[in-house]
Amino acid sequence: MANTIVLGMQWGDEGKGKIVDLICPVFDAVARYQGGHNAGHTVKFGDQHFALHFLPSGILHAGMSCVLGNGMVIAPEAFFKELEEIEAAGVDTTGRIFVSNRAHIILPTHALLDQAREETRGETKIGTTARGIGPAYETRSARSGLRACDLAGPDLDERLRIQHRQIAPQLADLGGEQAPRPSSLAKLCAEWAERLQPYLCDTALLLNQWIDKRRRVLFEGAQGALLDIDHGTFPYVTSSNSTAGGALTGTGVPPRRIGGVLGVIKAYVTRVGGGPFVTELEDEVGEHLRDRGNEVGTTTGRPRRCGWFDAVAARYATMLNGVSALALTKIDVLDELDEIKICIGYEYQGEVHRDFPAELPVLSDAVPVYRTMPGWKQPTAGVLEVDALPQEARDYIAVLEEEIGAPIGLVSTGPRREETILVDRKEMRKVLSGRLQEVVEHRNSA
Repeated sequence: MANTIVLGMQWGDEGKGKIVDLICPVFDAVARYQGGHNAGHTVKFGDQHFALHFLPSGILHAGMSCVLGNGMVIAPEAFFKELEEIEAAGVDTTGRIFVSNRAHIILPTHALLDQAREETRGETKIGTTARGIGPAYETRSARSGLRACDLAGPDLDERLRIQHRQIAPQLADLGGEQAPRPSSLAKLCAEWAERLQPYLCDTALLLNQWIDKRRRVLFEGAQGALLDIDHGTFPYVTSSNSTAGGALTGTGVPPRRIGGVLGVIKAYVTRVGGGPFVTELEDEVGEHLRDRGNEVGTTTGRPRRCGWFDAVAARYATMLNGVSALALTKIDVLDELDEIKICIGYEYQGEVHRDFPAELPVLSDAVPVYRTMPGWKQPTAGVLEVDALPQEARDYIAVLEEEIGAPIGLVSTGPRREETILVDRKEMRKVLSGRLQEVVEHRNSA
């Protein structure tokens, strides 16, 4: 089966955008399946730098079809703005973007509620982007949400009144802004319905028809596995399923049509916002990683928290997602360090855990158990072959594979497409449907 899921294995910001940009030419379409404009992919394409929030990275490749699946939540104004920006940069999107008519809509009231809640949390802030994603998923679960196909529906006014009755009292209790009247939202929804109409379709039907015709689909995840609403570091998580299962429910494509999963891991770990972070470095090493890795959020602009690689969390994410192979990014950020540490266990109340715990107190108070390795103190930026890496870097990769229990088939040595090592191994050939050489040629053509 020629269809592959690409997803992050940590708390997001692993470099998925670059990986999708690199491998998508061997696919015919790219589909996003969860989240909203709380996600952010940074892609360097030619001489241009793109920060994408809604659209899959495949939009930058001429002729690539791009799908926004039913598992997403759509803020129409932000969607239109992103379209305008990439079209102004010379990207032709005509006939290439398909938005699920079942995707739920983020209303201004959702964003107001999100902001009001976050402001009242004080020290217990989740770190949400406050763009309304969580409340939009809440109204979906409460069965009072608006789908894209409902924006021009005959019962729109009643649906908006129901949402107003649910959200307005919450905003008042939180001291937030007054909720817009349903009548003003109805006018806005009518405008959105007209502008969205050219993009809307039954994307579940479309994707399955494409697969029937042997078109290859790449499923692009947002955020990371440790932010999954069910399996992440709850409650410091996103509002959707960012693990591989979300690719199925978020697009309507069944499990038997998926051929492989490529998990993306950074050579160290970062996190934005609140929540436990066992290997966090609040010292000069953490600052070095932040500065050298340019660790600032694509969506939020906030500095990312940085720490050593966490193999406990990576093993857990590998299990959850049924990973076929791994893509390791930003190894070049470690080039100047004298020694490098890998967390292989969590010590809590005298006991060492090798499996990722669910309990927040354990994650908050655990002490990392490290395996220390020598740094390589040589530049790796732009290296294209594994054998050209310093021996210490190769040893580091080997230990990561051993601790995680999955093979690394791709190593990113810089932000650009051409700064990538592709390893010829059967697991990578599987996720690329046997077309590894085409990806190598694409890399070399940059």
